[in-house]
Amino acid sequence: MFKEIIKREFLLEFRQKTALGGVLVYIIGTVFVSALCFRGKLDKPTWNALFWIITLFTSINLSSKSFLKETGGTALFNYLVYKPQQFIAAKIFYNMLFMLVLSFITFLCYSFFIANEVDNLGLFVIVVALASTGLAGILSLMSAIASKANSGFAMMSILSFPVVLPLILVVIKLSKQAVDGIEWAGVNYNFIFILIALNIITLALAFILFPFLWKD
Repeated sequence: MFKEIIKREFLLEFRQKTALGGVLVYIIGTVFVSALCFRGKLDKPTWNALFWIITLFTSINLSSKSFLKETGGTALFNYLVYKPQQFIAAKIFYNMLFMLVLSFITFLCYSFFIANEVDNLGLFVIVVALASTGLAGILSLMSAIASKANSGFAMMSILSFPVVLPLILVVIKLSKQAVDGIEWAGVNYNFIFILIALNIITLALAFILFPFLWKD
């Protein structure tokens, strides 16, 4: 069942090529405009902050469609065929994969149009992976809540902001260490443990709360 949901999500996503193309155009356009504004010269803190601003808004745009399209007959079919834990796990996993891909596309665009300011690439990859997992869990759950309230993208954005904020603050601090090129011995591992804890809490809440939304 898990694989079937993932496969279905991919098929639906690639059928709607305009939506996927819109996200890619947003990433490339934002990075290109930033390069023009800053004339291709960003200091490390600005580079880091702008990267996560683009990643955050891209993630919100991507995840907003997760459950907003699951209405009517589609929602009834999902309710009869799938278990809620399987369904939310597949949604989170799919969004996590997509966010990882889009984050690395953003990074490549940065490297091409501006510069690669990351000195500790291994740490940066870990941060992106943990951030993608956390954002996928939070935004997928918020999308499910917003879809039940019939409030759409606006409600999801409002609900997501206070929950996403602690995650983003830790991500920015940890990724700054990667951008600054701090060696592994000097890395503040407390930030990594906090990110892992936030991911565990987020995923646990999604598995606990989603079955109640599933029955509604």
